[in-house]
Amino acid sequence: MPMKIKTYTLLFLSVLMAVACSYIEEDERLIYVKPAEVKRRVLLEDFTGQRCVNCPKGTEVIELLQETYGDSVFIAVGIHGGPLGFSSNASVVGLATPMGDEYYNHWNLEYQPVGLVNRHGAVNYTDWSKAVKEELAKPAPLEMNMSATLESGQIKIGLETFGTDGSTTGKLQAWILENKITAMQLMPDGKANANYVHHHVLRAAVNGLWGEDFTIVEGETKKKVMTQALEAGWNSENLSVVAFVYNDQGVQQAVKARVKVKNK
Repeated sequence: MPMKIKTYTLLFLSVLMAVACSYIEEDERLIYVKPAEVKRRVLLEDFTGQRCVNCPKGTEVIELLQETYGDSVFIAVGIHGGPLGFSSNASVVGLATPMGDEYYNHWNLEYQPVGLVNRHGAVNYTDWSKAVKEELAKPAPLEMNMSATLESGQIKIGLETFGTDGSTTGKLQAWILENKITAMQLMPDGKANANYVHHHVLRAAVNGLWGEDFTIVEGETKKKVMTQALEAGWNSENLSVVAFVYNDQGVQQAVKARVKVKNK
């Protein structure tokens, strides 16, 4: 009988210790863990034109930056329009659009090539490298991930955003870009190159010219699906999507994804 009592006593003490060890003070249960810091990607809006003799020099700078950082970290968009843009005629392909003209005029730009680096004012192409490096050193208040697939003539865009620092309010913008477009370009020597290959050409604004209202707070995840019809003249193999969040303080984060053709 004493043996049984001893056994029961030991069992009771073991249970008591387990309960005591598993108890956590109320304030300790609510400790908040801040999301890991993420780097800000860089969006360069390259205002260019087929009649701009110095624009190929700007393209050379872009190619160097893409080699250095990768085109998913340094994201370039070629916006054709302005006084040196060229619209199509019966014999020559033109890449200028009313959308490009509106963006050019909105930012009160005065020459080409010129770029907006995360929308911190107009920057001459000779200073793009410095401005990009400075932006890459900054943290971002949100992270963005995206996928894009083409099926039955529709581009389906799946976007996920995650707040990493404070609250961010602004606009969410999505654009369609196209690579490898062969079209005329005036070169630095003043001659026209009919076989010039243009890349990251802005083709369409998916959710309006200036995007849509967007707010996200730290620790919050948002998912969104957008669609864009494939337009005549686009090469489906060379399309990509760029999405970004911007406000009065500039572009807060950007992401780029190639459009994958389903069943290929």
